[in-house]
Amino acid sequence: MSDRDRGWDFHLRNLSNSARDSSVATDPAADPSVLHSVKKLYELCKEEKNDDLVARVYPLINKLFQRSVASLSQSRTSNGLLLLDILQFFLDFGEVVLHDADPSIRTFFRSCLSREFADPVVAEATLDFINVNKKKLLSSFPTLLPQFFPLLLKLIAWNGEKLEKAFLKVFPAVMSSASFLPLLSALVDLPILVVALEKVEKSSGSLIGSSIATIQKSTAPEMLLALMDEAYTGSTIADGGGDSESEDSNTIDVADPLFLELLKDENDGLAERHWASPGMAATLQAAINAPPSDRLKQILSMTPRLLDVYFAIALRDVNDSLICALIPQLMARNATLFLDKNFSYEVRKRLLEFLLAVFQRSPDFIALLKKPIMDRLAEAYDSPAKMELALQLCWAIGEHGGGGASHKDAARELFENLELLLYENLSSSVGLRQEASVGPDSENYRKSSQSRLLCFVVTAIAKLATYHRELLPRARVSLGKVARSRISDARVWKRARDYLGLMNDPAICLSILGPSRPSQHDIQKPGTVNWSEGGRKMVAHFPFYILGDQKGQA
Repeated sequence: MSDRDRGWDFHLRNLSNSARDSSVATDPAADPSVLHSVKKLYELCKEEKNDDLVARVYPLINKLFQRSVASLSQSRTSNGLLLLDILQFFLDFGEVVLHDADPSIRTFFRSCLSREFADPVVAEATLDFINVNKKKLLSSFPTLLPQFFPLLLKLIAWNGEKLEKAFLKVFPAVMSSASFLPLLSALVDLPILVVALEKVEKSSGSLIGSSIATIQKSTAPEMLLALMDEAYTGSTIADGGGDSESEDSNTIDVADPLFLELLKDENDGLAERHWASPGMAATLQAAINAPPSDRLKQILSMTPRLLDVYFAIALRDVNDSLICALIPQLMARNATLFLDKNFSYEVRKRLLEFLLAVFQRSPDFIALLKKPIMDRLAEAYDSPAKMELALQLCWAIGEHGGGGASHKDAARELFENLELLLYENLSSSVGLRQEASVGPDSENYRKSSQSRLLCFVVTAIAKLATYHRELLPRARVSLGKVARSRISDARVWKRARDYLGLMNDPAICLSILGPSRPSQHDIQKPGTVNWSEGGRKMVAHFPFYILGDQKGQA
């Protein structure tokens, strides 16, 4: 018998004996030789390429998988590495032995990874397994990774930057039509997820080996409810005893879904997260009251990079209907972010850049989404974040003509909304110039914000009327009121006056204020000149301000 044959028989006998050994049968991962034998048998099957040998190994491997899964709740040993090696055998030889690996992989996620995601060794091995088999998983089981993206986010949230490179390779595979929308909120809320996981660890001990889903379904859920309340309202719940006047004796609404929503393992669709509830501001503030842990610092740094990948894939691969459905969610989340200054800035910057990129690619979205856009404009003064969103929306409305030439009704409604916003701000700006020098900082900030908004609104009105010429008479009336007011910031009424002057010469006005991209009927973008045709055109055909930079014969 050759050395290879002896090794083959030895490993087969080892797996067979492990099933009969009561101490190993109830916890197969406790014996390192079992994992070693699985690896060796897999390697021999790959080398031999013999279907009969694979058929001999498969029954033992399959029974070992079932025993390992059954022992997870009682096992004190990590089963992740053993199960991953068995899953690799199922994936590579499943067609030979007619084994569908999909249920086995789902069992691994639900039963093992949900308990061992906090183990760095298992976490790294899981990402390596997905990366090695990514093509096969996407082709044979396309819904698998999108279904379990919350669990994979828990894995990276807990293990941090050391697994970032491997996770970024996996990340595109978790995006699908089913996961695209809920994934945005999950990414933005990664810091809150870290805080929630750290609370669970602090109260119940190591996360390795204990399933959060099991804690949730236990007969004593008070601990989880207490964590939920502490993470999202800053208060705590009584443990059923002690002084009723203590700070731990406050009650909680057990129907509050926020905490459990964060800690779920599977994608169950776009859940409604009540971020606009009165307790949300206190929730986010409570999360950063304590000094941030190293794990939280890492996820605050990683999240913007993950969003970069998410938005890049969205612009490249996602269909317009999903993108259009994402925009209202994006606008809602813009003002409800984790209260860290740098994190909020970086995330909000990416949200707004993506918003403008979408409108640049699909201007008709502005008309389709006119209702949520108008709602956000009405909220401009609720917070600085909502003000910045309103400014960007004003710019987009004007730049893209309210959706384009085929959306005149939507453009008119948006124009009327801008008019209302303009008049409301004009009436409230009386006396601000005199008060600014003596008022508090908040008043100075309000005046500055109001001036910025008025400038954006005035520009949007002028650009929208230039695009839809039927709105020009109303635009002249609105801008005339601003130009004559002389009660707001001088930059505002001077801008309105300049726009009124431009409107007296439609050709120049179109060149300066017209859309930056052509409509379907335009041969050339307004505001650009084809200089190769200069010999056949008169100087009057070119906007005067362009000629100043040109040399030679036009």
